[in-house]
Amino acid sequence: MPSALRPNGVRHDHGNGVERAGDGRMTVEVPRGGRVLFIGDSITDAGRDRSCADDLGTGYAMMASAWFTARHPDHRATFLNRGVSGDRVRDLRARWETDCLALAPQVVSVLIGINDTWRRYTRDDPTSAADFARDYRHLLEATRPLDARLVLVEPFVVPLDDAQHAWREDLDPKVEVVRELAAEFDATLVAVDELFQAAGVDGRVWTRDGVHPTPFGHALIAQAWLRAVSPSA
Repeated sequence: MPSALRPNGVRHDHGNGVERAGDGRMTVEVPRGGRVLFIGDSITDAGRDRSCADDLGTGYAMMASAWFTARHPDHRATFLNRGVSGDRVRDLRARWETDCLALAPQVVSVLIGINDTWRRYTRDDPTSAADFARDYRHLLEATRPLDARLVLVEPFVVPLDDAQHAWREDLDPKVEVVRELAAEFDATLVAVDELFQAAGVDGRVWTRDGVHPTPFGHALIAQAWLRAVSPSA
C-alpha cells in the first residue's frame, strides 16, 4: 500500500509502520544546548546576512528557530543557517566539510533539489535522478561520524503555469530519492511537496514564482518542520 500524507504534512508509510515527523519514535530530539543546522539553497538562505554567522535570514529557518525557542526557552538550542542561493546538490557537496561538518551540529536539516530541476528548463543543464541521489547520499554518508540526527525536507514546486507543471517530470524522481534516503539513513522526512499539493488553494498564496515561498509559504514549511522535532528530556 502506498504511503499517505496526513493534513499536517506527516508521512505514514503503511508498508513498514513508520511514521515520519509524527510519532514520538521518529521525531528528531534536539539536545539541550544543542546546535541545529539548516542547510540548502535560496529557500533556506532567505536573504541571510553572510557577514553574521548566526543570522537566520527571513524564511522558514528563522521562523522555525524562533518558534522552537519561544516554546522551549530553557532548552538553549543554537540555530545556524547555511543556505546558499542557487545551490544544487553538487554545490552542497562541494561545501559540506566547511558549512556542515566543521560546525559539528547535533541536528542537520537539509532542503535541496529544486535548482537541480530548474536548471534543466532555464539553462539546459539537467541533473539526473541518479546523479542527484549519488551526491545527496554522499552528504549523508559524510555526516555519519557526527552521529547527528537528520531532517530531510522534500524539494517542491508550486506550479503557477503549464510550463511549471511540466517540471514535475523532472522533480518527482528527485522527491522520491529524498524519501528513499530518509528511510535508508533513518532520517525524519518533512513532506512539504505533498503538503503544498494537498493545500487546495491558489498557489500564489504560497509563492510568487512557483519556487520561492511567500511569508505564508515559509510559515507552512516552518510549521511542518516543527512537527518533525522535539526537545530532548
